[in-house]
Amino acid sequence: MKKILILGSGLISRPIVAYLLDKNYYVTLASNTKERAEKLIKGYKNGHTIYWSSEQEEELGQMIKEHDIAVSLLPWKYHIMVAKKCIKHKKNMLTTSYVKPEMKALDEECRNAGIIILNELGLDPGIDHMSAMRIIDHIHNKDGKVEEFYSICGALPAPEATDNPLKYKFSWSPKGVIMASNNDGKYLHNGKELYVPSEDIFKNPASVDFMNVGKLEIYPNRDSLPYIDLYGIPESKTMMRGTFRHPGWCSSIDAIKALKLITTDKYDFTGKTYAEMVAMLINESDASNIKAKAAKYLNLKEDSYTVKAIEWLGVFDDKLMNRQVDTPFEIVTDLMMDKMMLGDNERDMVAMQHIFLASYPDGKKEVIKSSLLEFGSPATDTAVARTVALPAAVGVDMIIQGKINNTGIHIPVLPEIYNPILDALESMNIKMIEEFGLPLEENIKL
Repeated sequence: MKKILILGSGLISRPIVAYLLDKNYYVTLASNTKERAEKLIKGYKNGHTIYWSSEQEEELGQMIKEHDIAVSLLPWKYHIMVAKKCIKHKKNMLTTSYVKPEMKALDEECRNAGIIILNELGLDPGIDHMSAMRIIDHIHNKDGKVEEFYSICGALPAPEATDNPLKYKFSWSPKGVIMASNNDGKYLHNGKELYVPSEDIFKNPASVDFMNVGKLEIYPNRDSLPYIDLYGIPESKTMMRGTFRHPGWCSSIDAIKALKLITTDKYDFTGKTYAEMVAMLINESDASNIKAKAAKYLNLKEDSYTVKAIEWLGVFDDKLMNRQVDTPFEIVTDLMMDKMMLGDNERDMVAMQHIFLASYPDGKKEVIKSSLLEFGSPATDTAVARTVALPAAVGVDMIIQGKINNTGIHIPVLPEIYNPILDALESMNIKMIEEFGLPLEENIKL
């Protein structure tokens, strides 16, 4: 029986654990929260848990040595430690995380060890790569060119769960979501490189009418330019990756950022109320009537939707924070975690869409859309957990069966990797809806 080591038992782990156990692999789940890990393997004779924390490097090496493949669901900063142990013991490895330069630097060592470390095999990154490459290869196989490419993804509450003014609830890593809001953006539009600084990232969002959902807004997702080479589309005049949000989020977070409420700068908040924190951040001498002062600072009306959304969050409250030296980011994200977690009986949603403008040698042009809409189930798994974990699960299965024989550091952009995985996901009802031959008016307007 092939043996799989899974490191981490967080929010996305259940679907991959269940999938591989159902395939009759022997699965060891290593976690520093053993009680949660035990629940994930309950009822399976081929499942085993072990207490392990990231400080136990020697034990990690021994575990990897005793298994056929290691799956790291740990925070990305620990992947290199795992990768080096896998190289030493000549064991394959898989992650759902972005390839950092430190990981890419291990390519030659991986090849010399005869192993593959397959990364970015989740949702975004993961399904986005695979579904995009399937369309890009289709266009190129017809001698066509990708003139424009937009790739947008969002992990969101289902429409019926958007019952707060920010129109968002967390189904995974709340602090990670907000930290990403501090990123800047860069993309190519009509042959021109555009840079969007962090303070402007939520201003003037684009929008689409997404199937069965309605209007979704789009803001730039980090640096899109490397994907021109990554996807092999040097001909593209537009390359933009974005993030979906329900209307209400972008304007609210833009104002929250303007008030410096998610900065990671440290302040002494000893004895301060939430209102006094806001006063400090916008250089007001006192916190009286702080809502009006914040509205004026933002150049918004006091009764505007955005100001009311910030008020709902609680940052204008005359209530002690019970903090000392801390960051506004930590304080405000704690408020969000108290008020904006997805409820036990609520659904989350994953929306993904690629939009291509393709041209062909005969002069014809078409817009192609590839769309995914996945809803979670309160009784089983969130949409985020399924769409992140199941691509990884299929990848592990393929590596163990010898269906992926590449060595080195890889992401799933090769047909021999992405086609079988996308086909397997379709059998689990995670399916991209592909529309060809759409008129040019169906293209995104930035």
